[in-house]
Amino acid sequence: MIEITRRAYFSASHRLHSPQLPDDQNCELYGCCNALHGHNYWVDVTLRGEVDPRTGMVMNLDHLNALIQREIISQVDHRNLNDVPMLKGRITTAETLAVQFWNALAPHLAEGLLCEVRVYETPENSAAYRGE
Repeated sequence: MIEITRRAYFSASHRLHSPQLPDDQNCELYGCCNALHGHNYWVDVTLRGEVDPRTGMVMNLDHLNALIQREIISQVDHRNLNDVPMLKGRITTAETLAVQFWNALAPHLAEGLLCEVRVYETPENSAAYRGE
């Protein structure tokens, strides 16, 4: 088994806000992130599988890139994440993005191939989801 990773980039705005909390608690919990602001995100999509002896690849990275672009980047790039259909009604933390991006990709990949989706909100902050 081997793991391969493709990285993609997007820029988007969002506001961290829970409708289940009053405004003062949202301000206290999320601080400056409770106001609309933006990030330059990147997403690492990792696949895990056997190398095909015929191609020498787990999956063609051009095909994986096209899938990531279609199912994720085209939906979120230069958008307000709070308005994106796959994220509507959710708190747009990196954790939520990782889970929802997994859910967007998994139906288009062979069972067990998707290993991890990691979303970097900043160089210092990331969240990873492995379908568990």
